[in-house]
Amino acid sequence: MELYTAFLQQKLEPTVSSQPMVCRPEAFRMFAQHLESLQQTESLWRAAAAVSMHSLDHVSLDALDDQFAELADRVRNGSRSGAPTARLAHLHAVLFDQDGYTGNTQNYYSSLNSYLPAVLENKQGIPILLSLVYKVVGERVGLRIEGLNTPGHFLVRVFADNRWLIIDPFFGGQALSRPEAMDRLRELSGQSLLEREEVLNPANHHQWLSRILSNLENVFAAEGRQRDLTAMTELKRLLWDSL
Repeated sequence: MELYTAFLQQKLEPTVSSQPMVCRPEAFRMFAQHLESLQQTESLWRAAAAVSMHSLDHVSLDALDDQFAELADRVRNGSRSGAPTARLAHLHAVLFDQDGYTGNTQNYYSSLNSYLPAVLENKQGIPILLSLVYKVVGERVGLRIEGLNTPGHFLVRVFADNRWLIIDPFFGGQALSRPEAMDRLRELSGQSLLEREEVLNPANHHQWLSRILSNLENVFAAEGRQRDLTAMTELKRLLWDSL
């Protein structure tokens, strides 16, 4: 763990180096480029895609944008009325019924589940990446969607019919009541959660990215992939320093 230890010691310096120690430079640059406008969903998904550029070759943000545009077009074409409830219904029809987006329960801890290009290709991933796909496509058809910073299992909420609906993209877009959401979080996180409002608080975009990076850090640490672990921590440091 010498490389990782050296990087942690470097964190004591007051400024971030313009060059990463081990992260692919193109991933590092692309990630940094979108941090200033991270409040925008466009920058959120592009920064998330930049994370994958450390490991995946030939990642094209234009190609990913085309994929999102195609999904959004299919939702619009199916919801002629334009009402939020119609758009929501067709969002679920396209993502979950037609394309079969779902959680990867067979190989949950694969790093591919945290890489946006792979999730779009395989239509499988972990909760936070499936939630990101749901948010990007849903917002492109005019829906209001927020991530929920729920412990252990990321959820989203969507505003339709003058109320917020909690959605679990990992389980086929299942709609949950607040008590059902709390029960699921207790079951999947193994934590004894209290009925506190903050458990279902919206996640800001820095929290989205931080959790994506933390998931990959955990995967790489468990697999003994020191260089990849250090690369993710380099990106997380960029994120922290952008606050």
